[in-house]
Amino acid sequence: MPEPLAGARELVDDLVGDRAAEWDRAGLIPDDVLRTLAARGLLCAGVPETFGGLGASSAANGEFTAHVGSRCSSLRSVMTSQGMAAWTIQRLGGPRQHAEYLPKLAGGRLAAIAFSEPEAGSDLSAMTTTIEPEGETVIVRGQKVWTTAAHYADVIVVVGRYGSGAAAVVVPASAPGVTVRRVPRPSGCRAAGHADVHLDDVRLPTSAVLGGGQPLMLLVTTALAYGRISVAWGCVGILRACLDAAGGHARIRRQFGKPLAQHQLVGRHLADLLTAEQIASRVCEHASRCWDSGSPDMVVATVLAKQVSAVQAARGAATAVQVLGSAAAREGHVVERAYRDAKLMELIEGSTEICQLILADHAVSMSTSAS
Repeated sequence: MPEPLAGARELVDDLVGDRAAEWDRAGLIPDDVLRTLAARGLLCAGVPETFGGLGASSAANGEFTAHVGSRCSSLRSVMTSQGMAAWTIQRLGGPRQHAEYLPKLAGGRLAAIAFSEPEAGSDLSAMTTTIEPEGETVIVRGQKVWTTAAHYADVIVVVGRYGSGAAAVVVPASAPGVTVRRVPRPSGCRAAGHADVHLDDVRLPTSAVLGGGQPLMLLVTTALAYGRISVAWGCVGILRACLDAAGGHARIRRQFGKPLAQHQLVGRHLADLLTAEQIASRVCEHASRCWDSGSPDMVVATVLAKQVSAVQAARGAATAVQVLGSAAAREGHVVERAYRDAKLMELIEGSTEICQLILADHAVSMSTSAS
């Protein structure tokens, strides 16, 4: 059986080339780049072959995600968003919705998923967006902020309150009542198409509703699971890019009569970077094994991967800046971008603090001793 992602890295390398810094400065990824990858099913490679997808395992898709993240974190962010939207449809939708939406997302359409609101970030229980039934339709009202890839999206999967529970709804970006406004000059992942989304009495057929009536946190956790493991693998990519840049610089840059790499304190930085990359890689590999095997440990393994990888990426990028010095102070340099992008990874798909709380609860639940 051929590898579903055969040739994918080479295609990304060809499309990205040395343009990531240019995209970062412009705040935009060219439409033809996104459409080419989307049409190949590479933005949501886990979609089953039954629905026109590649059917890639979490492990294979994770390594591909890391490669994309090493080239351009903004592109990886769009990829994460597309994958989250497809995963949410796959998990919450019925057979007709699978047949309606998944082939489109695996065949060229672009998607985003909207959670956060002005007063509901980490505390998504404060969400006020509503999806209200009205005859054979639903009316969607609310405001979403910092919706990754919304600027590019053909459809936006919106999470909101539905009766006494919650639901997601597939909203065409062109539907009357939908307004998408780009977030200007975000500090990181500047070309990821972050946008605020206003939903003013958006009327849609009831067939667009996914998982109606589920508890809000259960629905959110389902959708976030994919995002967390994708971000974690993206952080591995950030670390690999930083390690490559720092190692290469330390090998050829000479100070005090010898290469930087031969100075012990610089060598310590390089060892720390390698250690960070290896730690993040191993924890992501474990999470993907849990994902692919359907292990009951999948949820906590995913949170752990996101927590560890994001923290390691933020620290590792700062270390790489220290090794490169002023060379990494130029806007657009791979390490300068990594430094900004990595910090955002500690905030999205569950902040570092939220992940720590989840892991702390798990630690308590594991305890068998009593004082």
